[in-house]
Amino acid sequence: MLQLNQIYKVFNEGTPDEKVAINHINLHMAPGDFVTVIGSNGAGKSTVMSVISGKLSPDLGSVNIDGKNLTEMSEHKRSSFIGRVFQDPMAGTAPSMTIEENLAIAYSRVKNRGFGLGVNRKRRDFFKEKLESLHLGLENRLQAKVGLLSGGERQALSLLMATFTEPKILLLDEHTAALDPSRAELVTQLTKEIVSQYGLTTLMVTHNMQQALELGNRLIMMDKGQIIFEADQEAKQELTVEKLLNEFQRIRGEKMNNDRAVLI
Repeated sequence: MLQLNQIYKVFNEGTPDEKVAINHINLHMAPGDFVTVIGSNGAGKSTVMSVISGKLSPDLGSVNIDGKNLTEMSEHKRSSFIGRVFQDPMAGTAPSMTIEENLAIAYSRVKNRGFGLGVNRKRRDFFKEKLESLHLGLENRLQAKVGLLSGGERQALSLLMATFTEPKILLLDEHTAALDPSRAELVTQLTKEIVSQYGLTTLMVTHNMQQALELGNRLIMMDKGQIIFEADQEAKQELTVEKLLNEFQRIRGEKMNNDRAVLI
């Protein structure tokens, strides 16, 4: 479903600030794979997400989704293939618009657009049905401005908007990092349910190693723009946070950056 072939990306090339963000990585994901990605700040995790989504173009390499080479395709055209949830709850929604208006925009990503109503009775009933699955009562607040929702509610809504059109690839970019623990747990549980329900091919970046171990069927560790460690489903079941830290030290000959966000 997803193939990254020899992806290379450098920033500020030829200057004293030159940084190789992604260093010739390969990543292949089968349909239904749920891969969690860990690594210290600056490892290249979010850059990989941006290359897949089309926000950034690779200097070398190709991006293929469902057998199609999308390397030269613009970000807005890729949106029909990709759903993405960002770390910032404010980033995935339009705060001045209502819940149903936000849902209508997300729905239209994969539909033919014309001059018909953005929200009709049939579509409103569909939105209510999907919102009920969040168990937050948002199905009764379709006319509420999204900017009035809590961070957890907005992130849950962003997750729904990114997935109810069943994209080829779902990108989760530290989507629970900005939430308090109870809301983060809620969104994590919703993620499990939605990904399982639709069988979505999912790539999730997280600083939370325990979350990376609990979610998904594969795990990869990045450092300095490279994938330095991979674990399939069987190997992943045997891993712990301590084993992951030891693995990093074995590979790199030094301890992982002892950032608390990495260890929780």
